[in-house]
Amino acid sequence: MVTASPWLSILVPVYNVKGYLDDCFQSILSQCDTGVEVIALDDQSSDGSYDYLSKIASDSSHPIKIMRHPINRGLSAARNSLVAEATGNYVWFLDSDDALVEGAIAQLRNIVNQHNPDLVMCDYQMWRPELLDNFGQFKKELHLVTFAGAENCLISDPEQLFQGLYKKGKLHAWSKISKRSLWQDGLQFPEGKYFEDMVNTPRLALKVNTYYYCPQVWIKYRQREGSILATFNTKKIDDMISGLDGVLAVWADRLPKMRMATRYIYIRYCVKIYLYAVKEAQRIGVFSAEEKSKYRSRLFSSIAMGRRGLVKHYMRFGDFFRLAKALKALH
Repeated sequence: MVTASPWLSILVPVYNVKGYLDDCFQSILSQCDTGVEVIALDDQSSDGSYDYLSKIASDSSHPIKIMRHPINRGLSAARNSLVAEATGNYVWFLDSDDALVEGAIAQLRNIVNQHNPDLVMCDYQMWRPELLDNFGQFKKELHLVTFAGAENCLISDPEQLFQGLYKKGKLHAWSKISKRSLWQDGLQFPEGKYFEDMVNTPRLALKVNTYYYCPQVWIKYRQREGSILATFNTKKIDDMISGLDGVLAVWADRLPKMRMATRYIYIRYCVKIYLYAVKEAQRIGVFSAEEKSKYRSRLFSSIAMGRRGLVKHYMRFGDFFRLAKALKALH
Protein backbone atom coordinates (compact mmCIF):
# COMPACT_ATOMS: atom_id res chain seq x y z
CA MET A 1 0.00 0.00 0.00
CA VAL A 2 1.39 3.40 -1.01
CA THR A 3 1.18 6.07 1.68
CA ALA A 4 0.37 9.56 0.49
CA SER A 5 2.98 12.22 1.19
CA PRO A 6 2.15 14.66 3.98
CA TRP A 7 0.76 17.96 2.77
CA LEU A 8 2.79 19.80 5.43
CA SER A 9 6.02 19.30 7.39
CA ILE A 10 6.37 21.37 10.56
CA LEU A 11 10.08 21.65 11.36
CA VAL A 12 11.21 22.52 14.88
CA PRO A 13 14.90 23.15 15.71
CA VAL A 14 15.57 22.68 19.44
CA TYR A 15 18.42 24.03 21.55
CA ASN A 16 18.32 24.57 25.33
CA VAL A 17 14.61 25.39 25.51
CA LYS A 18 13.29 22.64 27.78
CA GLY A 19 10.98 25.00 29.64
CA TYR A 20 9.21 26.06 26.43
CA LEU A 21 8.77 22.71 24.68
CA ASP A 22 5.35 21.95 26.16
CA ASP A 23 3.88 25.20 24.87
CA CYS A 24 5.40 24.76 21.44
CA PHE A 25 4.43 21.15 20.81
CA GLN A 26 1.01 21.40 22.43
CA SER A 27 0.22 24.23 20.02
CA ILE A 28 1.20 21.97 17.10
CA LEU A 29 -0.25 18.66 18.22
CA SER A 30 -3.59 20.12 19.27
CA GLN A 31 -4.38 21.03 15.66
CA CYS A 32 -2.50 18.49 13.54
CA ASP A 33 -4.37 16.43 10.99
CA THR A 34 -3.12 13.12 9.62
CA GLY A 35 -1.41 14.86 6.73
CA VAL A 36 0.89 16.90 8.95
CA GLU A 37 4.42 15.64 9.53
CA VAL A 38 6.17 16.92 12.67
CA ILE A 39 9.98 16.74 12.82
CA ALA A 40 12.16 18.10 15.63
CA LEU A 41 15.94 18.29 15.74
CA ASP A 42 17.92 18.73 18.93
CA ASP A 43 21.20 20.55 18.32
CA GLN A 44 23.05 19.02 21.30
CA SER A 45 21.14 20.78 24.06
CA SER A 46 22.76 20.77 27.50
CA ASP A 47 19.60 21.42 29.55
CA GLY A 48 17.77 18.13 29.07
CA SER A 49 15.76 19.33 26.09
CA TYR A 50 16.47 16.16 24.10
CA ASP A 51 15.21 13.80 26.82
CA TYR A 52 12.14 15.95 27.40
CA LEU A 53 11.49 16.12 23.68
CA SER A 54 11.68 12.32 23.55
CA LYS A 55 9.09 12.11 26.34
CA ILE A 56 6.74 14.47 24.48
CA ALA A 57 7.08 12.26 21.40
CA SER A 58 6.45 9.04 23.30
CA ASP A 59 3.34 10.49 24.97
CA SER A 60 1.90 11.93 21.77
CA SER A 61 -0.77 10.16 19.74
CA HIS A 62 0.47 12.05 16.69
CA PRO A 63 3.90 10.87 15.47
CA ILE A 64 6.87 13.14 16.04
CA LYS A 65 10.14 12.33 14.34
CA ILE A 66 13.15 13.29 16.45
CA MET A 67 16.62 13.93 15.08
CA ARG A 68 19.81 14.98 16.84
CA HIS A 69 23.05 16.50 15.62
CA PRO A 70 26.17 14.74 16.94
CA ILE A 71 27.68 18.17 17.73
CA ASN A 72 26.20 21.62 18.14
CA ARG A 73 26.09 23.29 14.72
CA GLY A 74 23.71 26.21 15.17
CA LEU A 75 20.26 27.18 13.96
CA SER A 76 21.05 27.34 10.24
CA ALA A 77 22.48 23.82 10.18
CA ALA A 78 19.52 22.53 12.20
CA ARG A 79 17.04 24.02 9.73
CA ASN A 80 19.01 22.64 6.78
CA SER A 81 18.98 19.14 8.28
CA LEU A 82 15.25 19.40 8.96
CA VAL A 83 14.45 20.41 5.38
CA ALA A 84 16.54 17.53 4.07
CA GLU A 85 14.50 15.11 6.21
CA ALA A 86 11.07 16.57 5.40
CA THR A 87 8.67 14.81 3.03
CA GLY A 88 5.72 17.21 3.07
CA ASN A 89 4.59 19.23 0.09
CA TYR A 90 5.00 22.38 2.21
CA VAL A 91 7.49 23.16 4.98
CA TRP A 92 6.90 25.45 7.96
CA PHE A 93 9.67 26.30 10.41
CA LEU A 94 8.64 26.94 14.00
CA ASP A 95 11.18 27.96 16.63
CA SER A 96 10.91 25.81 19.74
CA ASP A 97 10.25 28.71 22.12
CA ASP A 98 7.36 29.97 19.96
CA ALA A 99 3.90 28.53 19.32
CA LEU A 100 1.18 28.26 16.71
CA VAL A 101 -2.08 30.12 17.24
CA GLU A 102 -5.13 27.88 17.40
CA GLY A 103 -6.63 27.33 13.95
CA ALA A 104 -3.47 28.28 12.05
CA ILE A 105 -2.98 24.90 10.39
CA ALA A 106 -6.63 24.72 9.28
CA GLN A 107 -6.42 28.20 7.75
CA LEU A 108 -3.21 27.28 5.96
CA ARG A 109 -4.75 24.09 4.58
CA ASN A 110 -7.73 26.00 3.19
CA ILE A 111 -5.37 28.36 1.35
CA VAL A 112 -3.26 25.48 0.04
CA ASN A 113 -6.31 23.55 -1.17
CA GLN A 114 -7.86 26.55 -2.89
CA HIS A 115 -4.81 28.25 -4.39
CA ASN A 116 -1.73 25.97 -4.24
CA PRO A 117 0.71 28.90 -3.86
CA ASP A 118 4.47 28.46 -3.78
CA LEU A 119 4.64 30.67 -0.69
CA VAL A 120 2.18 31.57 2.07
CA MET A 121 2.89 34.42 4.49
CA CYS A 122 1.21 35.15 7.82
CA ASP A 123 1.36 37.66 10.68
CA TYR A 124 2.43 37.17 14.28
CA GLN A 125 2.15 38.52 17.80
CA MET A 126 4.65 39.13 20.54
CA TRP A 127 4.43 36.74 23.47
CA ARG A 128 5.75 37.97 26.81
CA PRO A 129 4.40 38.49 30.33
CA GLU A 130 4.17 42.28 29.95
CA LEU A 131 1.44 41.87 27.35
CA LEU A 132 -0.78 40.18 29.90
CA ASP A 133 -0.13 42.78 32.59
CA ASN A 134 -0.27 45.90 30.39
CA PHE A 135 -2.69 45.04 27.62
CA GLY A 136 -3.40 48.63 26.60
CA GLN A 137 0.24 49.65 26.39
CA PHE A 138 1.26 46.66 24.29
CA LYS A 139 -1.95 46.15 22.29
CA LYS A 140 -0.20 46.84 18.99
CA GLU A 141 2.12 43.89 19.62
CA LEU A 142 -0.82 41.49 19.48
CA HIS A 143 -0.84 41.74 15.68
CA LEU A 144 2.37 42.50 13.82
CA VAL A 145 2.17 42.68 10.04
CA THR A 146 4.84 40.94 7.97
CA PHE A 147 3.96 41.98 4.42
CA ALA A 148 2.86 45.18 2.68
CA GLY A 149 0.69 44.18 -0.25
CA ALA A 150 -2.47 42.55 -1.46
CA GLU A 151 -4.25 40.36 1.09
CA ASN A 152 -6.16 37.09 0.76
CA CYS A 153 -5.50 36.55 -2.93
CA LEU A 154 -3.05 34.72 -5.16
CA ILE A 155 -0.34 36.98 -6.62
CA SER A 156 2.28 36.22 -9.25
CA ASP A 157 4.14 39.56 -9.51
CA PRO A 158 7.72 39.09 -8.21
CA GLU A 159 8.32 42.83 -7.83
CA GLN A 160 5.30 43.16 -5.55
CA LEU A 161 6.72 40.32 -3.47
CA PHE A 162 10.12 42.02 -3.16
CA GLN A 163 8.50 45.34 -2.30
CA GLY A 164 6.12 43.86 0.25
CA LEU A 165 8.83 41.94 2.06
CA TYR A 166 11.25 44.85 2.39
CA LYS A 167 8.65 47.51 3.12
CA LYS A 168 7.88 45.67 6.36
CA GLY A 169 11.35 44.15 6.78
CA LYS A 170 9.99 41.00 8.47
CA LEU A 171 12.18 38.38 6.84
CA HIS A 172 11.97 35.68 9.50
CA ALA A 173 11.56 32.13 8.22
CA TRP A 174 8.75 31.14 10.59
CA SER A 175 6.20 33.52 9.05
CA LYS A 176 6.77 31.98 5.60
CA ILE A 177 5.38 28.59 4.59
CA SER A 178 6.85 27.38 1.31
CA LYS A 179 6.68 24.47 -1.07
CA ARG A 180 9.43 22.00 -0.31
CA SER A 181 10.28 21.85 -4.01
CA LEU A 182 11.76 25.36 -3.71
CA TRP A 183 14.47 23.93 -1.46
CA GLN A 184 15.49 21.01 -3.63
CA ASP A 185 18.16 22.67 -5.77
CA GLY A 186 20.63 23.80 -3.13
CA LEU A 187 18.85 26.58 -1.24
CA GLN A 188 20.14 26.55 2.34
CA PHE A 189 20.54 28.72 5.41
CA PRO A 190 24.13 29.97 5.82
CA GLU A 191 25.71 27.80 8.48
CA GLY A 192 27.64 29.55 11.24
CA LYS A 193 25.96 32.94 10.76
CA TYR A 194 23.43 34.93 12.74
CA PHE A 195 20.57 36.70 10.93
CA GLU A 196 20.40 33.78 8.55
CA ASP A 197 16.85 34.74 7.53
CA MET A 198 18.15 37.97 5.99
CA VAL A 199 20.25 35.83 3.66
CA ASN A 200 17.78 33.04 2.99
CA THR A 201 14.36 34.70 2.66
CA PRO A 202 15.10 36.93 -0.37
CA ARG A 203 16.70 33.97 -2.15
CA LEU A 204 13.72 31.76 -1.35
CA ALA A 205 11.46 34.52 -2.69
CA LEU A 206 13.45 34.51 -5.94
CA LYS A 207 12.14 31.01 -6.64
CA VAL A 208 8.51 31.89 -6.00
CA ASN A 209 6.05 32.10 -8.88
CA THR A 210 2.86 32.51 -6.88
CA TYR A 211 2.30 33.66 -3.33
CA TYR A 212 -0.52 34.39 -0.89
CA TYR A 213 -0.51 36.72 2.10
CA CYS A 214 -2.96 35.91 4.89
CA PRO A 215 -3.17 38.89 7.28
CA GLN A 216 -3.95 36.69 10.27
CA VAL A 217 -1.83 35.98 13.34
CA TRP A 218 -0.61 32.38 13.11
CA ILE A 219 2.51 32.63 15.29
CA LYS A 220 3.12 33.60 18.89
CA TYR A 221 6.70 34.89 18.96
CA ARG A 222 8.25 34.61 22.41
CA GLN A 223 10.57 37.40 23.47
CA ARG A 224 12.89 36.08 26.16
CA GLU A 225 16.25 36.56 27.76
CA GLY A 226 18.90 34.26 26.35
CA SER A 227 17.56 34.31 22.80
CA ILE A 228 19.90 35.03 19.88
CA LEU A 229 18.70 38.61 19.54
CA ALA A 230 18.65 39.40 23.27
CA THR A 231 22.30 40.43 23.30
CA PHE A 232 24.67 41.67 20.62
CA ASN A 233 28.38 41.18 19.98
CA THR A 234 30.74 42.05 17.14
CA LYS A 235 30.00 38.87 15.18
CA LYS A 236 26.24 39.41 15.35
CA ILE A 237 26.62 42.97 14.11
CA ASP A 238 28.92 41.87 11.28
CA ASP A 239 26.53 39.07 10.30
CA MET A 240 23.61 41.49 10.30
CA ILE A 241 25.43 43.86 7.94
CA SER A 242 26.59 40.98 5.73
CA GLY A 243 23.00 39.77 5.47
CA LEU A 244 22.51 42.56 2.94
CA ASP A 245 25.30 41.34 0.66
CA GLY A 246 24.27 40.38 -2.85
CA VAL A 247 20.51 40.68 -2.39
CA LEU A 248 19.98 43.59 -4.77
CA ALA A 249 22.29 42.01 -7.33
CA VAL A 250 20.38 38.72 -7.54
CA TRP A 251 17.02 40.49 -7.59
CA ALA A 252 18.16 42.93 -10.28
CA ASP A 253 18.79 39.88 -12.47
CA ARG A 254 15.20 38.74 -11.84
CA LEU A 255 13.84 42.28 -12.30
CA PRO A 256 16.02 44.00 -14.94
CA LYS A 257 13.43 46.80 -15.13
CA MET A 258 13.06 47.19 -11.37
CA ARG A 259 11.18 50.40 -10.61
CA MET A 260 12.89 53.20 -8.71
CA ALA A 261 10.20 52.96 -6.03
CA THR A 262 11.13 49.30 -5.47
CA ARG A 263 14.81 50.10 -5.26
CA TYR A 264 14.02 52.91 -2.84
CA ILE A 265 12.16 50.55 -0.51
CA TYR A 266 15.22 48.33 -0.42
CA ILE A 267 17.56 51.30 0.13
CA ARG A 268 15.49 52.39 3.13
CA TYR A 269 15.68 48.87 4.56
CA CYS A 270 19.48 48.76 4.14
CA VAL A 271 19.92 52.17 5.76
CA LYS A 272 17.75 51.02 8.66
CA ILE A 273 20.00 47.99 9.17
CA TYR A 274 23.09 50.22 8.97
CA LEU A 275 21.68 52.59 11.60
CA TYR A 276 20.84 49.66 13.86
CA ALA A 277 24.33 48.21 13.47
CA VAL A 278 25.90 51.56 14.37
CA LYS A 279 23.63 51.92 17.40
CA GLU A 280 24.44 48.43 18.72
CA ALA A 281 28.17 48.84 18.09
CA GLN A 282 28.10 52.06 20.10
CA ARG A 283 26.07 50.47 22.87
CA ILE A 284 28.46 47.56 23.39
CA GLY A 285 31.53 49.76 23.06
CA VAL A 286 33.09 48.36 19.88
CA PHE A 287 32.38 51.33 17.65
CA SER A 288 35.22 53.30 16.06
CA ALA A 289 35.86 55.43 12.99
CA GLU A 290 37.31 52.35 11.31
CA GLU A 291 34.21 50.27 12.07
CA LYS A 292 31.91 53.05 10.88
CA SER A 293 33.81 53.30 7.62
CA LYS A 294 33.57 49.55 7.14
CA TYR A 295 29.81 49.52 7.76
CA ARG A 296 29.33 52.50 5.46
CA SER A 297 31.25 50.78 2.66
CA ARG A 298 29.14 47.64 3.11
CA LEU A 299 25.98 49.73 2.94
CA PHE A 300 26.98 51.44 -0.32
CA SER A 301 27.96 48.07 -1.78
CA SER A 302 24.59 46.58 -0.79
CA ILE A 303 22.57 49.34 -2.45
CA ALA A 304 24.94 49.53 -5.47
CA MET A 305 25.37 53.29 -5.19
CA GLY A 306 27.21 55.91 -3.19
CA ARG A 307 26.08 58.83 -1.09
CA ARG A 308 24.96 60.87 -4.11
CA GLY A 309 22.70 58.11 -5.42
CA LEU A 310 21.26 57.54 -1.98
CA VAL A 311 20.45 61.24 -1.61
CA LYS A 312 18.85 61.27 -5.06
CA HIS A 313 16.44 58.49 -4.13
CA TYR A 314 15.43 60.06 -0.82
CA MET A 315 14.93 63.45 -2.51
CA ARG A 316 12.87 61.97 -5.35
CA PHE A 317 10.38 60.59 -2.86
CA GLY A 318 10.37 63.65 -0.64
CA ASP A 319 11.63 61.69 2.34
CA PHE A 320 13.60 64.56 3.82
CA PHE A 321 13.34 63.52 7.47
CA ARG A 322 14.80 60.08 6.80
CA LEU A 323 17.40 61.61 4.52
CA ALA A 324 18.61 63.95 7.27
CA LYS A 325 18.80 61.03 9.69
CA ALA A 326 20.72 58.88 7.20
CA LEU A 327 23.19 61.63 6.31
CA LYS A 328 23.89 62.33 9.96
CA ALA A 329 24.72 58.67 10.54
CA LEU A 330 26.80 58.47 7.35
CA HIS A 331 28.87 61.56 8.20
